[in-house]
Amino acid sequence: MTHGFEITRIDKNLICEGIIGDGCGGGRLFFIQDETLFANDPMTNENILLLENIHMPRCISKRGCVVSIQCESELIEFDLSSMSKTTKNI
Repeated sequence: MTHGFEITRIDKNLICEGIIGDGCGGGRLFFIQDETLFANDPMTNENILLLENIHMPRCISKRGCVVSIQCESELIEFDLSSMSKTTKNI
């Protein structure tokens, strides 16, 4: 479900949806555009900036309160509950 959000100009691998009841951000779309992670609020259609400087992202997923971003040379885990990130070289 995309809540009327315009996704045609965003790589489908760089979008994921928060599941209601799965933890933080349920019902929101999370996406990467121009090296920046955003959350789209379906009620206001506002894009909320979460994290910048994401280099060469390949895909994004979400489980509970953690948004995982697979990049070319690292894995970024962004915790929505603490608004903090951890990185692991791959």
